[in-house]
Amino acid sequence: MVNLNSEYPTPLECLYYWENKSPDYNYLHQPYADGQLEVFSWARTLKEVRSMAAFLQAFKLAPGSKIAIMSSNCAHWLMADYAIWMAGHVSVPIYPTLGRNEVKYILEHSESKIFFAGKMEHWATIKPGVPLHIPSIAFPHNTDSKILQWKTIVNETDPLQGTPNRELDELATIIYTSGSTGTPKGVMISFRNIAMSEKAGESLLNLTPQDRMISYLPLSHVAERRLVEAGSLTNGFQIYFAHSLETFIEDLQRARPTLFFSVPRLWMKFQMGVFEKVPQEKLDKLLKIPILSYFIKKKILKGLGLDAAINAGSGAAPISKNLLEWYKKLGLEIIEGYGMTENFAYSHTNEPGNIKIGSVGIDNPLVETKIGENGEILIKSPSNMVGYYKDPQKTKEAFTSDGFLRTGDMGSIDEQGRLSIIGRVKEQFKTTKGEYIAPAPIEEKILGHHQIEMACVVGAGMIQPICLLNLSEHGQAEFFRDSKTVLDDLSLFLEKVNQGLLSHEKISKFIVVKENWQPENGFLTPTLKIKRHVVEKYYAGQFDSWFKLKEKVVVA
Repeated sequence: MVNLNSEYPTPLECLYYWENKSPDYNYLHQPYADGQLEVFSWARTLKEVRSMAAFLQAFKLAPGSKIAIMSSNCAHWLMADYAIWMAGHVSVPIYPTLGRNEVKYILEHSESKIFFAGKMEHWATIKPGVPLHIPSIAFPHNTDSKILQWKTIVNETDPLQGTPNRELDELATIIYTSGSTGTPKGVMISFRNIAMSEKAGESLLNLTPQDRMISYLPLSHVAERRLVEAGSLTNGFQIYFAHSLETFIEDLQRARPTLFFSVPRLWMKFQMGVFEKVPQEKLDKLLKIPILSYFIKKKILKGLGLDAAINAGSGAAPISKNLLEWYKKLGLEIIEGYGMTENFAYSHTNEPGNIKIGSVGIDNPLVETKIGENGEILIKSPSNMVGYYKDPQKTKEAFTSDGFLRTGDMGSIDEQGRLSIIGRVKEQFKTTKGEYIAPAPIEEKILGHHQIEMACVVGAGMIQPICLLNLSEHGQAEFFRDSKTVLDDLSLFLEKVNQGLLSHEKISKFIVVKENWQPENGFLTPTLKIKRHVVEKYYAGQFDSWFKLKEKVVVA
């Protein structure tokens, strides 16, 4: 934690602290397509940030103007954010996978005045959605020569001098929700939200400048903003970036992070990658041999680039018990946590060495949690949002009369104060039997199968629910080789799942759909959560015909 006189150091105060304390210490590690690696010390980082801040101030915008950033994760994403703050403005991150219409909506809704166009695969299709009156600035990864270039600007602009700061109650950023339940809402986060959550949570992981993280989950998402961006400013650790999906393992091995955060879908992909090299049954046998087991575990973690990981985390969605236990056998304890965009991802964390599988942990410092009458989780946190941008009515609806944030999640708290998530309040549905079903806990059980990557339980107005499935890459390969064996295996697994469910919850059928659910085709959010309303609408016309089939596992 930075050692400053301020009770709650702002991100800018943290920047100046590291600029003075460790100017030559490496901060950002940026790979490029040609294999080159660019390393930014704190001094170089601040030089470029100061030059860009001076350039932004030259536009003479009103204080607190909105400036958008759309890019995959890279060093320049963070530097752009810092420059926006230093220049006296508010950053508006945009997911790099969004389409033209969604980008246009966010730019217009936020009234953004400048647009940072960074590392993304489809800039040519996005560019027409950026209004002509908004100047665009290209990161070095963007080769569009018709817009302003980052490198030219920082090379030709004198750095902003001094230590300009921001008041704690000023707006820092507007983070638009990922749209899993409809139109994205602009969540307003203040500098106080950021500073207080970092100060209050400094004891959770005990990070130091010697720690390393790799940044690859979207920086436009709140979890990466808090853990990577705010965490690095507070603790001074190094950040490594991944160049692409194809080079990810190589990038991970280069970084050898001491702190690694992922989402369940990617933890599963890592596991499947191991199984492709060593079949699961063979690996299970080898891990039971005492002397050999040690070397195998070490080799697997080193191959993943996680041999130096002291803290490993998972969030954004439930992770299966089987997956957590498999990594624990390898010597990697994955800590589940909980947070939302609306509380700057600061809410709950499991305690290392005292994890309850299926729980997201206890209240973080200064957090208070209670369960509402309808089972909804209500949270009071120092990082609870200022409100929704331009939407006072939804802001009012988001809080109880005594200041607790309505999370929209259902949960329970055990005698040790550990919170467990049951599902979304609005995701519950009623069958024709009149019984309510929460799909999330059932889906968590189903995701314990190595051939299944994603599951979506539906059943509103049905006698019994059904479950739509996306097979994992491993499952698809096995299906291609021997479809009958895979279908038989899934049928047996369905029976096993149903044994642990109440009669009205029992899944009548597994439906293996041919579409791969991806952010690009609209089925998933940019953070890989299922857009349930999209999935249900897309397949709704086939529910009745599937339900009438005699097969327990249907290939759609």
